[in-house]
Amino acid sequence: MNWIIALSIGLRLLGVGYSILLLARTRDRRFGFLMLLFAFMTLRQLLTVQTASTGLEELPGLVVSALTLLTVYYLSEYVSDEDALKTELRTVNERLQSFRKAIEHAGHAIFITDSDGTIEYANPAVESVTGYERDEVIGENPRLWQSGKHGDDFYADLWGQITSGSVWEGELTNRRKSGELLWIDATIAPITEDGEVNRYVAIERDITERKEHEMRIEDQNKRLTVLNNTNQVLRDINRELVAASTREEIEAAVCEQFASSDLFDVAWIGSQGLVDGTVSPNSWAGSDMGSLENHVEEMCKADPTPVEQALEEQSPVFTDVEADQLETVDKQRCVVVPLTYHEAEYGVLGVVTSDPHAFDLIERDVFIELGQTIADAISAVESKQTLISDSVTELEFRLTAVDEPLATMAAQLDCTVTVEDVVDDGNENRIQYVTITQPEPDVVTEYAADTEAISTVQHVHTYEDRALYRLSVDEPSIVTTLAQYGVSIESFSITGTTGHLVAQVASSNDIRSVVNALRTTYDGLTLIAQREHEREVQTEAAFRKQLTAALTERQREAVRTAHFAGFFDWPREHSGEEVASMMDISQTTFTQHLRAAEKKLFEALFDGTVAT
Repeated sequence: MNWIIALSIGLRLLGVGYSILLLARTRDRRFGFLMLLFAFMTLRQLLTVQTASTGLEELPGLVVSALTLLTVYYLSEYVSDEDALKTELRTVNERLQSFRKAIEHAGHAIFITDSDGTIEYANPAVESVTGYERDEVIGENPRLWQSGKHGDDFYADLWGQITSGSVWEGELTNRRKSGELLWIDATIAPITEDGEVNRYVAIERDITERKEHEMRIEDQNKRLTVLNNTNQVLRDINRELVAASTREEIEAAVCEQFASSDLFDVAWIGSQGLVDGTVSPNSWAGSDMGSLENHVEEMCKADPTPVEQALEEQSPVFTDVEADQLETVDKQRCVVVPLTYHEAEYGVLGVVTSDPHAFDLIERDVFIELGQTIADAISAVESKQTLISDSVTELEFRLTAVDEPLATMAAQLDCTVTVEDVVDDGNENRIQYVTITQPEPDVVTEYAADTEAISTVQHVHTYEDRALYRLSVDEPSIVTTLAQYGVSIESFSITGTTGHLVAQVASSNDIRSVVNALRTTYDGLTLIAQREHEREVQTEAAFRKQLTAALTERQREAVRTAHFAGFFDWPREHSGEEVASMMDISQTTFTQHLRAAEKKLFEALFDGTVAT
């Protein structure tokens, strides 16, 4: 056996062993095939070894054996690389499967689109967010669930950002398949390849509940701000009302406080004419007179006008104001508030705001109470003016078949009813002291019991030709109407169906409102005279002098001793018997002097103006 044959056999046996080793290590059947190949090549070599002559003819077999062994080696390297690649691919596939499971089970809607925005993939959460099933959105564009709440410029900016390769993040208002609006938090990212954008991936998260909570908080904060501003205005108005001494000051202060607030733009107070129903602003702030008159004129084109409606319903009326009427931007809202106090009307308050929702955040009762407060303040200052004013206007009226409680009583009983005095019972009710001629007290009491207008009647005293009664009148009357406007009654008497009334009001007050109120309420009342004159003012010293002159020496002594002895205190420091003992007179004599003095004092106090 020559060396060529021996080397060839050795290479083939090495190949058999190497192939067996690789087969055992890799379990690759290709190495089993090569093992058999080497085995048959070795067997053939052994069978032909005796017939070989020089061995040179076996040289190709030796080369084949070497090449085959090299093939085994390179195959082993390939298999190692292949196994590594398979391991890497398996790892990548497992990671991709994890990513896919994560996307499939994500609570956010995730979808992938092509470069034109056509949806190629959508995860199951798309259905919970949009209401559309996955099959319904594949092949569609995300504009399928656009709500229309965003303009073209918004989407143009969005597309401009993502087509440039940048990620867009923001909030969108979309519409579910059911039509319901929802808020989403969206992230849209471009997918690039070789620097070119060829796909987009979008992640959308439903944040409707959070946004609604935020909007509720924002609305609450806005309400709180509006209420704080409104309360501040109302506090300022109340402070000004206390300080004001005339109706003009009250109206000016109210308008100024509203107009100076950031919440409101214009405020005005006006009154309505009886003849043509036109509204004339008396005070205003925040606008020039020309624009305000145009605004009022335009507002009063409605039928009924907001002013008529507010006064008739005794409730605030809200209406729109055309922007050009007050030379401001956008449409504005206006509230017309009636100024009424115990059915006495003092006009209306108009407040204009640029915030279309400002009045929605303020309770209607707030405006009602405000109107009553302003009217109450006007009534108070006018009553005060009537009491202290030196310059007064005397109004004289003739009454014919007037529909009011005292006039009805005079007509039904065919008697004369005269108002002697009117007092407030402390509960904002007016108690009327009247004298009635002819009928017996039982007749008057029976009549009062049968009428709903008079709740109580009490017989106080009977004179020679008349009797005095204390009446509580529930229905509106001329007496209560005049009292509401701060008017004092000089005389008021009704005989049968006709009567006569003389009243005084301070010249500085709105006399027209008084006359209009009476004419509107009572058809049978006619103004027959209006006189201006200066009221005679009695000083304190003159009153003291007049009263002192009316008392006798003994009466003055009795009153003075009782006063200093604490007889008028409660509880009394000394009884009448003890005061009489101090004066060295009997208790009966003391009581006579005291009662006479008290009678003269009260006559001096009450025998004057009937009521205010």
